[in-house]
Amino acid sequence: MKRRVIFVLAALLIFGSARADEGMWLPMLIDRLNYEDMQKKGLELTAEEIYSVNQSSLKDAIVIFGGGCTGSIISQDGLLLTNHHCGYSWIQRLSSAETEETNFLKNGYWAMTKEAEIPAPDLSVRFLVSMEDITEQVLKEVQHITDEFERIKAINAYLGTVAKEAEEGTHYQAVARDFFAGNAYYLFLYEVFTDVRFVGAPPQSIGKFGADTDNWMWPRHTGDFSLFRVYTGADGNPAPYAKDNITLKPKHALPVSTAGVNEDDFSLIFGYPGATERYLTSHGIQYNLDMLYPVRIQIRRAKLDVLDEDMATGDALRLMYATKHAQIANYWKNFIGMSKALKKLDVYGKKQETEQRLHQWINASTYRKEKYGATLIKDLEAYYSSLGHKFAAFYAHYEAFRSGSDALNMARYVTGLVKLLDDEDVDQERLDNAIKAIENRISVNYKDYNKSTDLKLLAATLESYINLIPEELLADVLKDITKKYKGDYLKYAEKAFKKSIFANPEELRNVIASKKSKAIKKDMLYELVVGIDEKNAALRNDVQNIQVEGSRLKRLFLAALMEMGHEKIFYPDANSTLRLSYGTVKGYFPRDGVEYLYYTTIEGVMEKEDPNNWEFIVPEKLTELYEAKDYGNYDYDGEMRICFLTDHDITGGNSGSPVLNGKGELIGLAFDGNWEAMSGDIHFEPELQRTINVDVRYILFIIDKFGGAKHLVDEMTLVRSKRV
Repeated sequence: MKRRVIFVLAALLIFGSARADEGMWLPMLIDRLNYEDMQKKGLELTAEEIYSVNQSSLKDAIVIFGGGCTGSIISQDGLLLTNHHCGYSWIQRLSSAETEETNFLKNGYWAMTKEAEIPAPDLSVRFLVSMEDITEQVLKEVQHITDEFERIKAINAYLGTVAKEAEEGTHYQAVARDFFAGNAYYLFLYEVFTDVRFVGAPPQSIGKFGADTDNWMWPRHTGDFSLFRVYTGADGNPAPYAKDNITLKPKHALPVSTAGVNEDDFSLIFGYPGATERYLTSHGIQYNLDMLYPVRIQIRRAKLDVLDEDMATGDALRLMYATKHAQIANYWKNFIGMSKALKKLDVYGKKQETEQRLHQWINASTYRKEKYGATLIKDLEAYYSSLGHKFAAFYAHYEAFRSGSDALNMARYVTGLVKLLDDEDVDQERLDNAIKAIENRISVNYKDYNKSTDLKLLAATLESYINLIPEELLADVLKDITKKYKGDYLKYAEKAFKKSIFANPEELRNVIASKKSKAIKKDMLYELVVGIDEKNAALRNDVQNIQVEGSRLKRLFLAALMEMGHEKIFYPDANSTLRLSYGTVKGYFPRDGVEYLYYTTIEGVMEKEDPNNWEFIVPEKLTELYEAKDYGNYDYDGEMRICFLTDHDITGGNSGSPVLNGKGELIGLAFDGNWEAMSGDIHFEPELQRTINVDVRYILFIIDKFGGAKHLVDEMTLVRSKRV
């Protein structure tokens, strides 16, 4: 077990030399892995001040925000800072296009009192309480199991038991996760708060300035931040929303530095990165480029074309579909950038070189050939080949039919109710609860719904999916539609929406209340969703059976890499667990003859202004402040900076992560990566990969001078160091 423990304490990628700016580190391990290096580069905190279970530390100020982003506590009254794009969906849900004052997404909002803070529906934040290495226990549990499928089942069952036991007698939630492709395991304990209220955000013209055009790009001029507040019960523990709940009294709140940043300053980022694939093989890269990315890009583009056209017609539809559009567009552009960067930077070739060395190393020893398999690399190639179009089709189904038409999603949601209605022995209470759940779902599903737009989304996704997927993988219902309507999917959608109860929420409510399944089962959209989901379930089973072997091969591959590179330190892929990355404030050279500075200024906002393009509208008040040079105490000797670059290693999920100086003081807010290094989730490029951050001075300026909400700044602990 000693060798396995060594593997778990790992951290630097094997595909390059050791660099401090590469790696997403488990904070529990930094004392043993990174602390001395961090000190040399400018860290002034102790390891205990960064991560501790027994006393206040930086980790106590960092939260998982809403499940897919990071946030941080910046006051002793539970004030929470995250990105504007992280709070976007809740701001949109709380907004109304009926008046300018209630269109918070378009015009911004600042709660001038705590009573004016607005409960955010279904929003929760998670604080990490502790993490524990359980590798030895897990691997001991399955040490005699040779069948991979049975091994996976046993591990999942054991992890569930461990998590359940950790929760007993507490109000915490436990999650057990695998690392290094199943070579290590950790248990995480969280405290979850569900009373979270919207406090403030700038208008979209600041918080989303540049929108899709500037997304993933530098130079950037976006004030990508929003403010929320966490509330608790009177005892300080998590509690559902109640008017008399009190503000969170955090174990730690980040102090806010007004010293500004200079190039080469040490900095660190704390957050919850979602997923990386740094140990993906060359075969996996080729599969993504040839099979997976193209279908995801094309189906998302088809949806965006529909939304772009309809949202351009006015504020009502623009607000209604703002969140859906943002979610689709973000990774549509990401997949395009990923594809280009992987090819341009020859990541496939770099991976192949490593695999060739590994193959030679394995086959130089009888022991290693028996342990890992003499044909491990070829077996991995065969694994990806066996996935064929099936895995891509499985993902295409999600892109087309689970994040497209709301009416179709509603039809899927009632399939369980139909089974209950057809069950003569169904428990009445269970049936009543199911109907109530459907009624609640209708309210949510159709809040942001336009029948004409949804109809066109269905037509566009049907056409895109059917044209991309091999005929043998298509559901019979799709083949029938293609034949009957001669490839005119808009004609099919128009007929379906004219007749379907799922296109009309009030009619759907009446049918659900009648408790008659026949009216549901003969519905065209219901027939469609049942047909495509049955086919996709079969696809999923096929893919999962193939992936069982893939799981074994990937585990052996990574174990072999770590043993071959035993003198190096490895870090685990991101998996939505708390990580720390560190580096410096730094610009870069994107291409020959071009140098990017490490910061941008408000002059760039004014240069990009275009009153005829909603992405580049500049608020009148911001222009007035700029012309008067009225920057309060937040400028850099007369210069108002907006964003800055660091060479940190981050990915999706790090959005909203605090950027801290060596003293643990807030200097910025991470919100994006750069276009030239979009392959970073698979291969880190130290000379190119940069994190784009909002300068905290700009955040304070917008809250105070633009928003007139100085009371929010006053509740923060400002470290009024000498300005640069």
